[in-house]
Order: sequence, then structure tokens, then C-alpha cells
Amino acid sequence: MIDTPWQQDASSLVDAFRAGDRTPLEELDATLATIEASNLNCWSHLDPERAREAARDADLTKPFGGVPTGIKELEGVVGWPDTGGSLVFKDRIATETSHHVQRLFDDGGVVPVGLTTSSEFGGLNVSVTKLNGVAHNPWDFDKTVGGSSGGSAAAVAGGHVSLACGGDGGGSLRIPAGYTGLLGFKGTFGRITRGPDAYARPNTVVLGNVSRSVRDSARYFDVCAGVDTWDPTTLPHDRSFEKGLGTQDLSGRKVTIVPGLGGVKLEAGVEAQLRAEAEALIADTGMVLVDRPVNPPNLAAQWMMGNLSTLLAELGPRWPRCADDLTDEVATGVFLAQAMYNLHTASVAEKLRVQAQREMAATFDDVDFIIAATNPGPAFSATATTSNSESDLLDLVQSSQAAKYVGRGALFATRVAASFAPKLPNMILEYASAKFPDMVTMGALTIISNVYGNPAVSIPAGTVDGLPVGMQVLGRHHQDELLFDVALSVERNRPWPMVAPPVAAATTAA
Repeated sequence: MIDTPWQQDASSLVDAFRAGDRTPLEELDATLATIEASNLNCWSHLDPERAREAARDADLTKPFGGVPTGIKELEGVVGWPDTGGSLVFKDRIATETSHHVQRLFDDGGVVPVGLTTSSEFGGLNVSVTKLNGVAHNPWDFDKTVGGSSGGSAAAVAGGHVSLACGGDGGGSLRIPAGYTGLLGFKGTFGRITRGPDAYARPNTVVLGNVSRSVRDSARYFDVCAGVDTWDPTTLPHDRSFEKGLGTQDLSGRKVTIVPGLGGVKLEAGVEAQLRAEAEALIADTGMVLVDRPVNPPNLAAQWMMGNLSTLLAELGPRWPRCADDLTDEVATGVFLAQAMYNLHTASVAEKLRVQAQREMAATFDDVDFIIAATNPGPAFSATATTSNSESDLLDLVQSSQAAKYVGRGALFATRVAASFAPKLPNMILEYASAKFPDMVTMGALTIISNVYGNPAVSIPAGTVDGLPVGMQVLGRHHQDELLFDVALSVERNRPWPMVAPPVAAATTAA
């Protein structure tokens, strides 16, 4: 009998199963007991009966055969809650399973434990919702795990499971990975299916996982990648990322270091730590450092407007009656998008997208990799509902019911005015971006790779003030295998802890 779940990577757990050192059922029992005793609040639904059935029937020949796994609550699993992390859909049950999750079940052989928490509809990089409360960071209970795949990151770094899935529409894998000392790999757009419902906008979402090791991520992509007729953007997968690990020649490849990519202001200590890690990576691999500025436009405001506007389709006739069931930030965002997003705003957003693509394309004509920070700083307060330090405007609007209704009235007035002056919304967005820059930097370091569609990975890069920070490496389209080997070099030369130090200490003591 074992007392604690596996504290190494998922691939080595499979090896332990095959060697007879552990059984999937023993591992699952330890996992469920640990989750029950945990105060991280990173699971929204557990299904012990289904999990035990899967553990008893586990096929250990499969890549993740028998591995207890967390499924992000934004992914559908037939018969499980399908809430979107929102009170609005608290009673909704999934009638379909996400195709990428089904591949994880059928081809990967995982044991599905339950749903890990997400920010509401994946719209924010925080870990607070009205439905689930606050998820906590295993490195420091009072700090956030970020979002939107925050529950998955907390479960993996917190020692509950060695594997959990997530999605990345603007940084939602890389951001929580950076805050929890994990690897967060966003593949080239289309690498993993978004079926059965592959929305045409915002066309930035890439699915994947947060992991403890490079081989776990590579193996995950091998299981889940490939063409799906339900998602016309999917790419062929005709190689094995895991078998190819360590085979790429990185020497002589050019890299530029741009810590605050997109003009983001970094917190004290982050740039120095990032540069030290980047320079060590360059020395380890024989890559060549070049001085190549990268200045894409900050698309965060326009991206947010377009992204939130699509939420109206899911809310349908419930909107705006359901506004008070939404987190204030999401409700305000939808009202904002409804007021601000028109044909002129969309045209400006598309112009910025093209400018961003041109800047990124020109950069990748000159270099192979861009190195930047994953987040502006280490994890902030767990109870914070935004990552903005300059949130006085939002705080004012949300300070009371009266203020919220006044704010919503002003947005309605703006919507009416925009019918006569269509350029007004974008003028307001530009003013807000200049006046309150922190309001539009949430995910600004990561969004550019979602918009451009190139692969990017957040690699654990040490700590600042005792909390983990991520080094984000961006690569060219379809060169995911190079990024896996970049991360592998860091892992081999400067290994990171696979679980948070407090978790490791508690496990050792036990």
C-alpha cells in the first residue's frame, strides 16, 4: 500500500506500473486521499467510481496507461458537469467528450480523476470564480495559480496528479505553468484538435497540458495531436516528439532576448533572473545571441473585446439577465465588448493583427528563437480577481451594485453613441490603454503567440522572492520539436523541482 501519490513525472509512473512497483488502483487511492485532505481547492468535480473502474481495467501498454489525470473543467466529458466555471451553467451536464480528451482516454490510457478548476469561461488569468471559490498555489497558499488552467497547474505542482490537461487561448497554459514552476507548452496552432466545436474565432486556442517534465509534454502531444475532421485547422502528426527528444542540433541557432515582449513592464528581479537563465541556456546549447528588437503591437485590449464578444453566443438568451451570476470582471467585460466592439473596432483589431504578424514574421526571418518572460512577475494574491496593479477604475465600477449599474448605463450610452460615431469605441480603448497600461497587460507577454499561431513554451527559470518564474521561448511555426529540445536542455542542465517544495517537504516527512 502507498500513502502519497507519485511525485515524479507521469512517464516514470508508467514505468513503475509496468515494473510492478505500483498499481493504478493503489495510485488512484493515494491520489483521492490526498485530494480529500488538500486545501488547494483545485478540483471542481471528482468521479471516484469511474476512476476506479478505469484503474482496474488500465492498459499498461498505452503511453499513459493507468496514470490518474485531471481534466480542465472547460473540456467536456460525457456525464460530468459542463459549467464553464460559471454559476450560469452550474447544472449543465456534458453530452459530448472533447475530442482531444477522448484521445487521451482511448489512445493514452489515462485514469480520469475529475475536473480541475478554471477561471470563468477561461477569460482571466486568475483562479477565482463565484462557482468554485479560490484555487491556491502549492508554492505559497496565499498566492494565485493564475489561469485559466490554474486548477490543473495546482493539481500537478501540488502533488495530486502527475498529469493534467489545459488550454491556451491567450497564455492559459503558460501563465499558470510560470506561476507554479511547471512546463507549459503551447504548440503550433492546429497541433491538437479543438473538436467537436472548433469555433472560427478568436482562432487562438491551442490545447495541451501542464507537466512536470519535457518528455511528459512530448508524449502528450504524440497521443493527442493529429488531423480531426471535426476541426479543419488540425495539422498532420507524422512524427514522434518523444522519440525525437535530444536529436535537434541547436548550436549556431540565433536567439534574441526581449524580456518585456510587447512593451510589458516587468516587476523587480524578473528581468535579471530571466537574462541569467537565458544566457545559461545559450551557453549550454551553443546558440548565438543577437541583438534583435521585437516590437509587436499590444493587442490585449482588442483581443479581449473580440474574445468576450463571442461569449454572447454561449450565453444566448440568458444575457443580460445572467449578468449578476457572472464574476464582475467577466460581466463588465461582456458589457464592455457589447458597447465597444463594432465594425470599426474589428477593423482596427485586424489591422493590428496584420502588423503583429508582419513584425513576428520579420523577426523569425532573422532569428530562430525569442526569449521573453512568461509573466510580469511572480504570483500575486490568490484572492485577486485581476492581475492588474492599476485596477482603480475597475474597482470603482465594481465597488457596489449602484456603481455597477451606473457603469453599465454608461457603457450602454457608449454603445448608442457608437452608432453615430463608430470610431468612438476604439478611441476610448486607445485612451484606456495609454492611461491605465496595466489594465491591458494581462497576458500581453503570451497573447502574441496565440495571435501569430507559433509554438511557445514556458520553462521553469528559478525563483524571484521565493516564487517560481517562467522563461518563455517562442519558435517558428511547425518547429515544435526544436522548442521541446530547448526545454530539454534546461531540464538536463538545471533541473527544476517536479512538485512545489512545501509538497516535497511534506512528502519526505510523511
